[in-house]
Amino acid sequence: MTTTAPAEAAVQQSSPGTAEKAPRRRPGRIRRIGLPYLLLLPALLLELLVHLVPMVIGIVMSFKELTQFYIRDWGTAPWSGFDNYKVSVDFDAPVGEALLHSFFVTVAFTLLSVGLCWLIGTTAAIYMQDTFRGRGLLRALFLVPYALPVYAAVITWVFMFQHDNGLVNHVLHDQLHLTDKPSFWLIGDNSFYALLTVSVWKGWPFAFLIVMAGLQNIPGELYEAAALDGAGMWQQIRRITLPSLRPVNQVLVLVLFLWTFNDFNTPYVLFGKAAPEAADLISVHIYQASFVTWNFGTGSAMSVLLLLFLLVVTGVYLALTSRGRRAADG
Repeated sequence: MTTTAPAEAAVQQSSPGTAEKAPRRRPGRIRRIGLPYLLLLPALLLELLVHLVPMVIGIVMSFKELTQFYIRDWGTAPWSGFDNYKVSVDFDAPVGEALLHSFFVTVAFTLLSVGLCWLIGTTAAIYMQDTFRGRGLLRALFLVPYALPVYAAVITWVFMFQHDNGLVNHVLHDQLHLTDKPSFWLIGDNSFYALLTVSVWKGWPFAFLIVMAGLQNIPGELYEAAALDGAGMWQQIRRITLPSLRPVNQVLVLVLFLWTFNDFNTPYVLFGKAAPEAADLISVHIYQASFVTWNFGTGSAMSVLLLLFLLVVTGVYLALTSRGRRAADG
């Protein structure tokens, strides 16, 4: 038996029928392997046209002295090298000082907005795990701010923040008497809090939706066993819920950070082209540097610096979270 098996295998390998069948399988295998790439090709081309090509053009523009005199034919603008970057990071000059101030405002706004969105969304998602009458309706109402178009939602807040006849001053001043006089919410220092309120109101339903989906993967037996061991609600949240949601929260926080740091629609619709100094986010600041002062070279340099900053933050965040995940698994 030990001699016939190799012989039969050798005969099968040398038979003409099997030799003819082998090449016929290769085209089908190639088509099967190449089909996923073929299906991804339209999305890759669209990604190239929508994102990569404008990004490359923006990087090229950052090395040009592109002002209003070269708008008609920006390709003829003279090369300026790293002059636009030097102007942007010269924090002793007015342009660099304004950019640094905008950066700090954006960092403070992003940290507060992401933290509050995560806290409110997680609290609401945990509360919605219990079964009670009207839970489905309440879930739908929670998602309304996320489902509304940005412009419609923010314009509604603009009317609510009006000084004379806005709902916010009517409630805080006329009804609750918490302020001595009606406040200006869209100018001055209060503009930061107005922007933060709108951002949190608009962003926390997304955190609620993601955390609620992550809670579905936590087995109920863990909570039952913890309850039998005498663990209270806070201990269950600390020992079971939050550790189980760690992978979900890592992605959620990163997405919220990138969305909030780059948010342009909310401050632009809320304040217009000229945002107050207290709410001068870097996205609006770059817009003003490009389309208001007509210095597209400097604006492009600021955009590239913002891109590099976000890439560094994302890389460090992913490295730290992956290291923490490996340490927890080990």
